[in-house]
Amino acid sequence: MPPRPRSKPKILIVLHQESSSPGRVGHMLLEEGFDLDIRRPPLGDELPGTLDGHAGAVVFGGPMSANDEDDFVRRETNWLNIPLKENRPLLGICLGAQMLVNHLGGKVEGHGEGLVEIGWYPLKATEAGKKLMHWPEMVYQFHREGFSLPKDATLLATADTYPNQAFRYGDNAWGIQFHGELTRVMMQRWVVRGAHRFELPGAQPGRDHLGGRLIWDMHLKRWLGEFLGLIFGKPAVG
Repeated sequence: MPPRPRSKPKILIVLHQESSSPGRVGHMLLEEGFDLDIRRPPLGDELPGTLDGHAGAVVFGGPMSANDEDDFVRRETNWLNIPLKENRPLLGICLGAQMLVNHLGGKVEGHGEGLVEIGWYPLKATEAGKKLMHWPEMVYQFHREGFSLPKDATLLATADTYPNQAFRYGDNAWGIQFHGELTRVMMQRWVVRGAHRFELPGAQPGRDHLGGRLIWDMHLKRWLGEFLGLIFGKPAVG
């Protein structure tokens, strides 16, 4: 009797729009040997009651606010207790990081002077961040709100306008404000669909988004691969 094929460990992927994609994060996890379990809570998908069947979770961004009163925002924010309680690897990106901050009792709000980060902006690793890995000097941003540093969290990277850019909470929970997951096609789509936001204070024109990609994206991509390896490791197939 031939041996049964061994199943690949799954990463839970939480997206917030019908057209959303895990992009480069998804590509890299698949290349490492993980499977993706994609859920979209705003479209009615349920989130699992345990992550026993998963190797971890990634909660992505979206156009909504972590402070919105929609049922799915509240349910998803409360659900974060599961990976935290079970000590499973968890990565929150932009909105996902902001939901994690709200869950941990922090605050999500806009800049006091109305400034946004939409485009490419400098990033500076803290001493704690430098001990973990090498960080990119420029990262891609697309947000109007930032977050406070949760109690007992470690700040890993900072910036001028929104000082809290990356943090670690406990052993396995991570949050980043910026986006490393965008493929070229995704960035082009964001630039077209988000063009109305380029008039906001501090935002960069669309041509600078794509032009900056030619200069800085290879460094961001390299960092992302190392960062995902740090969080999720190599899958143990079983």
